[in-house]
Amino acid sequence: MKESPDIYVQSLAENEESIRTHFNNSEVQYVGSTSGCGCDFPNVIQQNGGWPICEDDEMDSEQTASDQFNREALVRLLQSTGEDAIELYGIWAGNYAKEPSIREEISIESILMPEFFFKEQGFYRVRLQEAAQ
Repeated sequence: MKESPDIYVQSLAENEESIRTHFNNSEVQYVGSTSGCGCDFPNVIQQNGGWPICEDDEMDSEQTASDQFNREALVRLLQSTGEDAIELYGIWAGNYAKEPSIREEISIESILMPEFFFKEQGFYRVRLQEAAQ
């Protein structure tokens, strides 16, 4: 992936290498939000075996603006790769070998939707190009 001025991208550290087992692509990089980690990507934490639904009226305007900024920055970064699809895995530091709790295939456009939130321990295959009809 190319460097993005809006979000944080770096090679995996030695202690993060076990995460590679989850990915199909041999190139795996750490991507963080404007906070340097993934915390500022819009996300929900698993509770009672599921993920809560976030409503727009539950968030303040500053959080909504930050979420949108990070959504747009991530989409720009992913689109800059020229790939047809990219895999993303949102996990806590130290849980690199932990199996995903959920796997989803999504379009790049869905990341931009205000109702979309990455799920904790969610593994995503993001389609950057729509399938030929």
